[in-house]
Amino acid sequence: MMVLIILTAAGILAMFASVFNGRSVVLPVSLSGLFAAGYFALLEWNTNTTYFEAMRMDNFAIAFTVVCLFAAFVFLLLYHYMHYSSDVHYAEVISIILFSLAGVVVMVSFTSMLMLFLGIEILSLSLYILAGLKKKDLLSNEASLKYLLMGAFATGFLLFGIAMLYGATGSFMLSDIAYYLGLHKAVAEPFIVTGIIMLMIGLLFKVAAAPFHFWTPDVYQGAPTLVTGYMATVGKVAAFAALVRVFQLGFSPALETYQFLFAAVAVTTMFIGNITALYQKSVKRMLAYSSISHAGYMLIALMAANEVTNGAVLFYSIAYTLASLLAFAVVAILQQKSGSDEVSVFNGLSKSSPLMSITFAVAMLSLAGIPPTAGFFAKFYVFSAAISDGWVWITVLAIINSFISVYYYFAPVIASYMKKGNEEGIVLATPVKVLLAIIALLTLLIGLLPGSLSYLI
Repeated sequence: MMVLIILTAAGILAMFASVFNGRSVVLPVSLSGLFAAGYFALLEWNTNTTYFEAMRMDNFAIAFTVVCLFAAFVFLLLYHYMHYSSDVHYAEVISIILFSLAGVVVMVSFTSMLMLFLGIEILSLSLYILAGLKKKDLLSNEASLKYLLMGAFATGFLLFGIAMLYGATGSFMLSDIAYYLGLHKAVAEPFIVTGIIMLMIGLLFKVAAAPFHFWTPDVYQGAPTLVTGYMATVGKVAAFAALVRVFQLGFSPALETYQFLFAAVAVTTMFIGNITALYQKSVKRMLAYSSISHAGYMLIALMAANEVTNGAVLFYSIAYTLASLLAFAVVAILQQKSGSDEVSVFNGLSKSSPLMSITFAVAMLSLAGIPPTAGFFAKFYVFSAAISDGWVWITVLAIINSFISVYYYFAPVIASYMKKGNEEGIVLATPVKVLLAIIALLTLLIGLLPGSLSYLI
């Protein structure tokens, strides 16, 4: 509970600081809030503390909270050094990020369906606003409106699903729903089936899984690039944690019944994401379709439903978050310099900024699942979980998809090293250089020493 209080208080302080001409203290206040929230979250490790019988800060919730706090930390630093002097809404943006993290904490720790809904709405409303930050940019306006309308539509499905399950079981609590399903063997009851499917639709929309992924490319391309990176990491990871939590704590007796449905969604998501990404000239759209395909890989871990599922999903989330933050940071810097996010802006990047070209290459290698990066072991653990549960065929399809993805991941990397472009040096703030280097090193270190996180598996 202290985590929620700290994040909310930090958001309010950051917002009011700008009102009283305290713009310079906004970043220190927000970063202090993130560190304090992370500290108090880690204090609850192994305690399984329950709040109001609606939230439980177990190790699963704490781990995903820390991952999202780290992603927000990176976003805040990048946003500060890229937009502090140019964005009149600087403090408001940082406040919204902190408020969105409060929604994330609720999403990864809920034990009641009502808290799931509240967490999703807090995060979603924040992202709707962030997507439309550039008020004079038609693409940004389109992204915000499209995300709002389609998000509201998906929320309707989520609410109907919750209502159906409440009508069938008489409770919003996940433990009560699981007890009812196990005791009455009610997996096939019409209200239960309808409720679970509608709830799945709402959550699959949030993770951008097919066939509920159509909003992703337009929203990711239209939103400011750093915001896109935040949505692709924090938004997706939190939504996936919620999906895992609801099926493990609430629908575990029904999970076997819906495994083939998850398998179909996972395969469709991987192929749509990877094949469509092949044809993109915009790096942001390419990364959008890439994020869709990664939702498919993560669904495989959930579908496997064995003792390593949580660890595999968490490890994948860490690897995916690091690589995506790195990729979107580089794209944001290049777009700010050139005004474009086409693959061609990477031409000659190895000459104009060796650091950016190397770190972007590390990000692409990790997203493609190539050793010695964290992404390789992330996919290895997910595929191992699937094989151990007998899903060999879907693992083969996932490996094929990984090979397909290499083509589009390497396109900007090849452009940066093999093609000539503007060789004028790109000047980066020292903290940005350090941040890019640290994230790239973490990606490599986790790949070289996966045992450092082996306790997660």
